[in-house]
Amino acid sequence: MSTYKVIEVIGTSTTSWEDAAAQAIKTAGETLHDLRVAEVVKQDIHLDEGGGITFRTKLELSFKYERER
Repeated sequence: MSTYKVIEVIGTSTTSWEDAAAQAIKTAGETLHDLRVAEVVKQDIHLDEGGGITFRTKLELSFKYERER
């Protein structure tokens, strides 16, 4: 049997929601091990005063829980 922990992360991109999600997973994967599932929870766009847009994707990531030794 296994136990998994779920956390929320938000990725950003000036290109697309997909790229924002990929960036979030890539960054989280640098410190989290055994990532299993990434579920998109919300997508939105941030508009800055100069007219630029930033795509934001909120994800729930699950990874295998490891007990402290």
